[in-house]
Amino acid sequence: MNAIKPEGFDARTLGCAAVSLLHLWLNLLAVPPLQQLAALHFAALALVLLLVARPKTRWAWLVVSLVTLAPALAALVLVARQSAFYARGMNFDTWELVCVGLVILGGIEFARRSGPIVAVVIALFLSYALFWGKFIDGPLGFPGLSIETVLFRSVYTDEGMFGSIAGISASFVFMFVLFGAFLMRSGAGEFIVDIAKVTSRRMVGGPGFVAIGASALTGTVSGSAVANTVSTGVVTIPLMKRSGFSPQFAAAAEASASTGGQLMPPVMGAGAFLIASYTQTSYANIVLLSLVPALLFFLSLALNVRIEAKRIGLETGEDVLQDEQNAWDIVRKRGVSFLIPVCGVVVMLALGYTPVYAAGLAIGLVIATSWLTDRPMGPRRILLALSDGARNAALTGLLLVAIGLVVNVIAMTGLGATFSLLVVDWAGGNLLLALLLIAIASLVLGMGLPVTAAYVVLATLSAPALAQIVSLEAIIQPLATGDISDALQPVLLLLDPQSASIGKGEAAARVFLNELPQESRALLVDQAVDPATMAAILVAAHLAIFWLSQDSNVTPPVCLTAYAAAAIANSPPLRTGMIAWRIAKSIYVLPIAFFTTPILSGELIGALTGGAITLISLAALSVSVEGFFEREVPFVLRPLLGIAGLACLLGDDPLWRSGAMILAITILAWLVASAVRRRPHAFPPTPQELQ
Repeated sequence: MNAIKPEGFDARTLGCAAVSLLHLWLNLLAVPPLQQLAALHFAALALVLLLVARPKTRWAWLVVSLVTLAPALAALVLVARQSAFYARGMNFDTWELVCVGLVILGGIEFARRSGPIVAVVIALFLSYALFWGKFIDGPLGFPGLSIETVLFRSVYTDEGMFGSIAGISASFVFMFVLFGAFLMRSGAGEFIVDIAKVTSRRMVGGPGFVAIGASALTGTVSGSAVANTVSTGVVTIPLMKRSGFSPQFAAAAEASASTGGQLMPPVMGAGAFLIASYTQTSYANIVLLSLVPALLFFLSLALNVRIEAKRIGLETGEDVLQDEQNAWDIVRKRGVSFLIPVCGVVVMLALGYTPVYAAGLAIGLVIATSWLTDRPMGPRRILLALSDGARNAALTGLLLVAIGLVVNVIAMTGLGATFSLLVVDWAGGNLLLALLLIAIASLVLGMGLPVTAAYVVLATLSAPALAQIVSLEAIIQPLATGDISDALQPVLLLLDPQSASIGKGEAAARVFLNELPQESRALLVDQAVDPATMAAILVAAHLAIFWLSQDSNVTPPVCLTAYAAAAIANSPPLRTGMIAWRIAKSIYVLPIAFFTTPILSGELIGALTGGAITLISLAALSVSVEGFFEREVPFVLRPLLGIAGLACLLGDDPLWRSGAMILAITILAWLVASAVRRRPHAFPPTPQELQ
């Protein structure tokens, strides 16, 4: 999340701290209704923007104050007059019309501060619902709504500005951002980097592993890839450069690892909370399902770092990572204030606490355990942490409130259902093609929208389509073989009275399903797929879209995270982005595994089995692309590894998949063995041998 650094212990700091205290009271004690909570959240974060503003002249200060405070006060007026508004039969009076207009314009302005394209997108969606949709022919055409209807639905519905997404921002997101701010003030940032240094200094390419480990640990509580890059990259990128990595690879590795921080539970850049809300699944379940894929992403990055280190002839990082401390000293000095609260969140979620209360209690744990370290949190540090939390949450929180305008238009115009139908038709029932279309749409959206906003828009538009394509796969096999269940037979008899498509093979079954109207497909899915399986498919669809929405962080021409890292490394931005895209390729591969392996089954055996299959696939594909693994890979083996890696992931037949896995493991093992035989010493000499 876009962090704004505190400038000092002054009235601004106290004001931001008061906003955090207000959120603690709202979430832990008062617990007001959703719309009131969201409106107060909006007004409070607008105040934070005003507190951190630095206008250069008095007139500029007056303009900024007016633009910021007017929407905030309007939101408070709407909360105060809410009962009277409903008592009048939901008819606006003049003051309410003015206030709703100010809130919407303020939301667009606050979103603009996250990027000008965000404001343009919101304006385009609103104007589509009002007037220009009627000028479009075809399925995307829309006759338009009255301005009163648009204003009402923009503020007073669960899809609007003060709806469910704003509620998630006000509760889950704010509380975990505040938790992260307390962790950082307790010394967790230094602990993360120090422990990563100690544990990786004896590894080949050790500084690269520092970047991966530090970003993974920071990602457990940070919600922003760019903020992660800036906070850890200032340490890890110079380390990598001093050890021998090129500036562009050092920056790319840090950018890729920081992007993975968005995928690492428990915060996931607000993604875990949004996915849980969309799918009506528990937050704890989303976190558990996301753990193995996130670890695989970082393992894939680690493999790429080692490949690069071996290719350029680096040895261990002990010369660069000199440190007298051992791991126990670091844990004893600062680790307890990180490890105990983070583990406490996991335990509290497992015991059934809500995420909000788990985050609140974890904040208390941070304060208490900090007194066991060399950085105890007294009143001053607590106030600074409270201020940091409000500052760090401000831009992202206001963005999530404003993006409700887009979600509302999608809901009230039926644009989401239309887009889903188009995706299903364009993909022709092909899962890989559907994922490719969503990845392209995500990249385009990511050029203008922050990652979280891109996920919200894309999930609203395409998650139902992706879930339907996957669920229809459950019907293909029974149709192809003619082995129809009793529940499915009456529906098929209605849709295909002559049974012309039943038992005629997979191709005929796919043609039959693709030609059915949307309502008929939905009817088949309802009868063929049980609710629990359908819920799991929907979660997988949202997780896949969430992963694909991260691609703009590392995919040129946007790749803001790579550009931020390039600025630290003084490397060419576009070249850095290309390398980051190459080494973070698992961000495209893992979403496929969500549907072709049992990695999201929710069972330990299934997750481990799916994880093993995916890890072998990622290793084979990485080595095939890089052409190096402990030694140069013979040209003839590279396509074999690529085919084996794809077959591990896409193979339907267990025998074919097993054969592909054995082939990939055999080639990789041979490469390692032949590299060891070529070395004069299989292992580096010890200091005693050197003497």
